[in-house]
Amino acid sequence: MPLNLKKLWRSLGPGLITGASDDDPSGIITYSAAGARLGFSAVWTMLYTLPLMIVIQEMSARIGISSSCGLTGNIKKYYSRTLLFFISTLIIVSNTFNIGADVYGMASAIKLLTPQSTTLLSWLIVLLILVLIIVLPYRKIVMIFKWLAISLFAYVVAGLMVIDNWPLILKQLLIPVLPFHKEGILMIVAIFGTTISPYLAFWQASEEAEEKKIHNNTDGKPLVCEYRIVTRNELRRTASDTRIGMFFSNFIGLFIIALTASVLFSAGINNIETVKDAAEALRPLAGDYAYVLFTLGIISAGLLAIPILAGSSAYVMSEIFGWSSGLDRPFSKAKGFYVVIIISTVVGMVIPYFGISAVKALIWTSIIHGIVAPFLIATLLHMANNPAIVGPNVNKKTSNAIGYLTLIVMSLAIIVLFIAHTPLFN
Repeated sequence: MPLNLKKLWRSLGPGLITGASDDDPSGIITYSAAGARLGFSAVWTMLYTLPLMIVIQEMSARIGISSSCGLTGNIKKYYSRTLLFFISTLIIVSNTFNIGADVYGMASAIKLLTPQSTTLLSWLIVLLILVLIIVLPYRKIVMIFKWLAISLFAYVVAGLMVIDNWPLILKQLLIPVLPFHKEGILMIVAIFGTTISPYLAFWQASEEAEEKKIHNNTDGKPLVCEYRIVTRNELRRTASDTRIGMFFSNFIGLFIIALTASVLFSAGINNIETVKDAAEALRPLAGDYAYVLFTLGIISAGLLAIPILAGSSAYVMSEIFGWSSGLDRPFSKAKGFYVVIIISTVVGMVIPYFGISAVKALIWTSIIHGIVAPFLIATLLHMANNPAIVGPNVNKKTSNAIGYLTLIVMSLAIIVLFIAHTPLFN
């Protein structure tokens, strides 16, 4: 690896990992379902959500690095208990559902290759993830996360081999086509929900705070949650890392939508009912090994996302109760933090017992994130403009404009979704 690439690779951290974790099993299935249902007319979402994602995640990162504290710690210190309880509950519940759906999706993918029961496979996945999180040191976990992110390029390779209608894709990318039927509206909300997922903001803010504490040798000290001097280099590094991570996320998402549109939608297959259906999109690349490649992609995505989902819930609880936290801390010094990770992951395991398909669970996870997102975005905007939290690093006019636009878009999407499911729409 050339020296400049090595330097770039080492500099990438929470931003890249956060972006890659956005393409979790629920994201992959949602993008696949959108490509099958809407064809190339869904690709515009990847372009138009990118600036929205970048601004939201940059605000989160700036809050974390400026205050040396995550979002929950700042809400606890500067806002009401009602808001703290409301936001924390929304995040923990949606994260837990997401964990369960992701584990269920991973188990269903593995079942394509083995006759073992989905329940047994789900428990084995949970055990593996918990062992990795608790046993491995933080830096090793970060390195594993980075390499797992690279595995998502299987969709790019498959897309370059299969897709032959790039002029149409470019046109659909630039000119939004809005669906006016229930299923289409549902898919658009799901795409926005899985792309601008609330847990990403909580995770990145907490990880930026952790990185700063490690860098300043203040790890293990009680959270203060107040502005600390941030250098321009730190802000530039954080912004660059975040932008690369968000671009990576939507770049992969674009190829997943375009690939499934080329392979499934073009063949008249508009409904993805099972994980097996989604795997068929990779058949042009891998032939009979499509299920193997898809399963490896889903496993990699899940192993990357589930620790982040559980970790963001653990950061929320730790900041509420003032516990020692962080994946760099051994279990003995952050018991509460790790216990929340264990409980969140295990409780998420009840999802498969509801009797719904893995695909429906994964898509509805994205919709739930879409419903939760406006509440988080409104809170983020206020925090990112609060000098007590970010000091002089408050939002610029552009960030505020895009931030409020994101809030309006996400709110309207939810309103339209509810209207579409009333008799008035019919």
